[in-house]
Amino acid sequence: MKNFTKLALISSLTSMMFIGCGESGTTSSSSVTEPTISSALKTSKLAILDAINTARAEARDCHDGRGLVGPSVALIWNTELYTSAYEHSNDLATSDTFSHDGSGTVSDVTGANNGTTSTFDERILANGYTDYTLIGENIAGGMESIESAVESWLASPAHCTNIMENEFTEIGVAVVVNLDSKYGIYWTQNFGGK
Repeated sequence: MKNFTKLALISSLTSMMFIGCGESGTTSSSSVTEPTISSALKTSKLAILDAINTARAEARDCHDGRGLVGPSVALIWNTELYTSAYEHSNDLATSDTFSHDGSGTVSDVTGANNGTTSTFDERILANGYTDYTLIGENIAGGMESIESAVESWLASPAHCTNIMENEFTEIGVAVVVNLDSKYGIYWTQNFGGK
């Protein structure tokens, strides 16, 4: 039986979910500028790994009840995790939704193929990341850089826990922009360990 981490937040705490998932809360698509978009879309795989591994390199308390954790091993890039992250960021941007679950629309490719809405573990499996021991997902909306997304995730106990989890050894992160959506810029961070 596979173990996986699923960040489920109570629906009655919607405002906490958005903050916890890395949404800035004040950024809307109308404040996203062309230079911001260009900068976000040009974020390299190396810059993404550097921002996340820099965070993992320090011991920190995620305020999740585990106390001080880390430093954690550096993550390496995984194409299957990237592909599943891209699928979800694209779905969020296209469907103008913000959830760990897929939208259930045609842009939710895994969900559409299964005739339902997708969950992060289904997307990860559907994109070829198999035989894992642990997986996780963080999302962010409206963040203008990987650094601001990481900072927001570290401020949220459950998302900080994912970033600092030493059993995660691989990662894929994708950013998609849609100016006609509520948050304009969407980040998905998928983690795995085998």
